[in-house]
Amino acid sequence: MARSVKVLFSEEANKQYEELNRVVGDEIKKGVTNSFHQQLLKSINQKKELLKINPQAGIHIAKSLVPKLYKDKYDVNNLWKIDLSGYWRMIYTLRTTEIEITNFVLDFLDHETYDKVFGYKKK
Repeated sequence: MARSVKVLFSEEANKQYEELNRVVGDEIKKGVTNSFHQQLLKSINQKKELLKINPQAGIHIAKSLVPKLYKDKYDVNNLWKIDLSGYWRMIYTLRTTEIEITNFVLDFLDHETYDKVFGYKKK
């Protein structure tokens, strides 16, 4: 029997997602048909659907590189990233049982914030 696959957002990721939806809704009401926000939301929604089909679609982050922030806050033992439009990243972890696989989205990060969280320095 195949396991079902879900994609859930952390509280923080859900707040970001809802705010992005609000901004896009406001833009559409004003007649804006193509913006960075709309592209980012479309990208998130596409990746969400992709993760339902292939939970390991992202890039696995080595355990030694998992930021303390995620270890402490979410008690993760695996971390994945998937690229979004505009150099943004979706950070998620996989949680599995015999019945289902859950993609738990922890964060949406722009490039600069991603570098800070993961300890990458500018050259």
